[in-house]
Amino acid sequence: MMGKNPLRLILLISVAAIVLGGASTFGIAAAFGPHGPRPTQPWTAACATPALGGSVADVTLTDMGGMMGPNMMGSGMMGPGGMMGNGPNGPGSANNGYAWQNGYPWPGMGMMRISVVPSTVPTGTVSLRVHNSGALTHELMVLPLGIGQYAGQRAIGVDGKVDESGSLGEASRNCGADEGDGIVAGANSWTTINLPPGRYELLCNIAGHYGAGMYAELDVINR
Repeated sequence: MMGKNPLRLILLISVAAIVLGGASTFGIAAAFGPHGPRPTQPWTAACATPALGGSVADVTLTDMGGMMGPNMMGSGMMGPGGMMGNGPNGPGSANNGYAWQNGYPWPGMGMMRISVVPSTVPTGTVSLRVHNSGALTHELMVLPLGIGQYAGQRAIGVDGKVDESGSLGEASRNCGADEGDGIVAGANSWTTINLPPGRYELLCNIAGHYGAGMYAELDVINR
């Protein structure tokens, strides 16, 4: 066959190679997507949140898996306060003297985040409606901030956690209220607490998450 029509055989081999190469490329793209690896398992569907009393603030918990989207280079990982931002745990921040050194897995990089809207609420009954938009399990804890103290500055222990003895409330029950075993990816939790005027820190105290950037400030004021 090679002697009769070598050109045809070469063309057939070339076409087959192109088809196989295209199939491999498509398979890789399907597995990784345009912004990195896709989750190996589908995220849990968000559970319904009941009507909550008082002033309601929406809190979003996310991590690198949730940040890998179109805004990755903007307001996400690379934006202000993001992975390369300059916050209390940003590059150049002082070592806090603990093994976790203000960051996990890389010191000073905000690989995880918490956002709260609105960030200022009136004093009294405050409900926090929490959604985990990340790929990991998270939780939310409320701790008061003292005079001159800012979010992200708490000492991190060798276990990767901060002292939570002064906690005023917690949302960590998957699809439920208050304390639980953590909020899985895509699910909700909520808590309703009474807060006097002051400044409060919302944080995730799962090992390593606070040092990785999971904190935000909530201000409670008289109106």
